[in-house]
Amino acid sequence: MNQPLRTLGVAPNAWGVNDAIADLTRPSLTPHPIALTTETKSLRLDLVKSAILIIDMQNDFCHPDGWLAHIGVDVTPARSPIASLTSLLPQLRDVNVPVIWVNWGNRPDLLNISAGLRHVYNPTGAGIGLGDPLPKNGAKVLTKDSWAAAIVDGLNHEPEDIYIDKYRMSGFWDTALDSILRNMGKTTLFFAGVNIDQCVMATLQDANFLGYDCVLLKDCAATTSPDYCFKATIYNVNQCFGFTSDSQLLIKAIKA
Repeated sequence: MNQPLRTLGVAPNAWGVNDAIADLTRPSLTPHPIALTTETKSLRLDLVKSAILIIDMQNDFCHPDGWLAHIGVDVTPARSPIASLTSLLPQLRDVNVPVIWVNWGNRPDLLNISAGLRHVYNPTGAGIGLGDPLPKNGAKVLTKDSWAAAIVDGLNHEPEDIYIDKYRMSGFWDTALDSILRNMGKTTLFFAGVNIDQCVMATLQDANFLGYDCVLLKDCAATTSPDYCFKATIYNVNQCFGFTSDSQLLIKAIKA
């Protein structure tokens, strides 16, 4: 008698199993192709194999009471992706593209953070650096599960979204991000968040090195750095690491 197979794993990296059989064929998912216009080429890509990574859209980088604002940085530019992401994310969720939030959230004990890394954020040792409480609200800077690491107000995040804590500028360094993406069969990644020239770029570069197809959404990313840093990032992505487009072109491609 043929016994039914039970699914073991996450599609498309899933087996069918019972007492006697392990089916390793991994049936493919139905493609959802779109044509997306970018600055350099028209891309044909499959939404079933795509995900969006939203980097560091969190209070410490985007809120006027967060850490960057505390040290004197104008965070107004870091808030600019909120409007574009608010329009884009429902469209992506409607076509089952995973929304992955990659926020800086260190261990409270900072055991995996070297002195050199801490120096970047507290060069004198006397300031408010990683893990230190902010004077205004006591939130510990860039600490997992604190207000500082939480997604900034104005961005709608859902329980079915995927949440990754990162500990370096790159979201791939010492995290589960690569394993999760590979289990889900994702090969094309859209990039958004802050700062475009630092954490977004570092994550995108690592994705490129790991073999992912990378599309940077310009209006969904921003920086508190000088404008030439934004322009240089766009240039380098187009030149070396992938493609650049924007949310409205992606929405248009989804609806076509």
